[in-house]
Amino acid sequence: MNTLPSFSAPKITVVGTGYLGATHAICMAVMGFDVLGFDVDQRKITQLAAGEVPFYEPGLPEKLDEALASGRLRFTSDLDEVAQFGDVHFICVGTPQAPNSSAADLTYVDAAFAGLAARISRKALLVGKSTVPIGTAGRLAGMVADISPLGTELEVAWNPEFLREGFAVQDTLHPDRLVFGVASEWAESMLRQAFAPLLAAGTPLIVADMPTAELVKVAANSFLATKISFINAMAEVCEATSADVSMLAQALSLDDRIGGRFLKPGLGFGGGCLPKDIRAFKHRAEQLGVGQAVSFLGEVDSINNRRRVRTVDLVRELAGGSLAGVRVAALGAAFKPNSDDVRDAPALDVARMLYLEGAVVTVYDPEANANAHRLYPDLNYAGSLASAVEDADVVALLTEWDEFRSAEPDYLGSLVRHRRMVDGRHALDAGRYRACGWEYRALGRPYQAAPARQEAKGSVQQR
Repeated sequence: MNTLPSFSAPKITVVGTGYLGATHAICMAVMGFDVLGFDVDQRKITQLAAGEVPFYEPGLPEKLDEALASGRLRFTSDLDEVAQFGDVHFICVGTPQAPNSSAADLTYVDAAFAGLAARISRKALLVGKSTVPIGTAGRLAGMVADISPLGTELEVAWNPEFLREGFAVQDTLHPDRLVFGVASEWAESMLRQAFAPLLAAGTPLIVADMPTAELVKVAANSFLATKISFINAMAEVCEATSADVSMLAQALSLDDRIGGRFLKPGLGFGGGCLPKDIRAFKHRAEQLGVGQAVSFLGEVDSINNRRRVRTVDLVRELAGGSLAGVRVAALGAAFKPNSDDVRDAPALDVARMLYLEGAVVTVYDPEANANAHRLYPDLNYAGSLASAVEDADVVALLTEWDEFRSAEPDYLGSLVRHRRMVDGRHALDAGRYRACGWEYRALGRPYQAAPARQEAKGSVQQR
């Protein structure tokens, strides 16, 4: 996908080269646009310019190599250069949760728009892609008009992102929809030019006002979070009634009004988007006087956090009632597989809680060990699955990497001290593990004793 339309293509800048910005800049260059990426972090700029992606995302390093080789992608830490270069400026900076509040911290967004507004001297379009509270785009448009020497000639638009970590390249080059939040026909025209290859490929487009465009992302994340927490709420009911949440989810998924996507019980959601986005949405709705309409999001958040505590309970129960001195192998640290992101990661949160109760915790994640170690250096970290589970009293699967799914129960059993598995993601074949002498527990599934076996390391009693 590198054929541009016949008219003159706009020059693109991307402000912020974190997960969203780096992916967007690389993929826009792959589509054939001249792109300049900007960040205040010189380390990121140096890494990207040298062909190194600063985070783990399958397929993105290859696309970065392609984009750099084409000559269409450059990086800079000079905002004046950005202002002079671009026709369409995509702002992709972070909106973390504010300290001591559920609100979104808009410091970086405000600084990016203000910095460009003060420097741009010709008509251009500033496009927000960051997830922000409703009303932010309108406020920024006013701020830009006040700061810019061009006044209202420097326009603002909003283009929310819908990337899934682990599938970011696919979601950027082949999105399921595009949403333009615009205030003028000119802004719409510029965005159509900036996304011409995707529109030519038939990508559905919604052209809306800016408040609606802002709302699309937070509404989508809120719906997904609600669906995940719903099935985990049912898991709580199942635990109280000896019902099986996995079978329940399967039955519900066959109803085409409900479907099976995101109806997966387990440890719950995490990462840099869903948790902070639903909290910021609830906070903003309360500011607008419609907090009651989304008050359920508070319980969605609570259910999600309770799953982490309940997972610790299962590990403690398998260990005999106390975690003091118990050797636990924590398989996974990232909030999801195919990512090295440990922001609000349920897996790492569980590992920390186990450690605080006195367990000797060894963490292994195929990609996120380094990030996890920076966050929680007091935990032990292993360089392989085998070394993580060696002499473990309990194994806890916390992130559903394929490496963990495909591991042989008997092989793992030959390494551990006791064959005890807590499957926090419903990712394993319970029957296979139990047949190999493992005590197997999972959230929302009734307890079944494993076949009789000796406690000696790696041995299973003959039946």
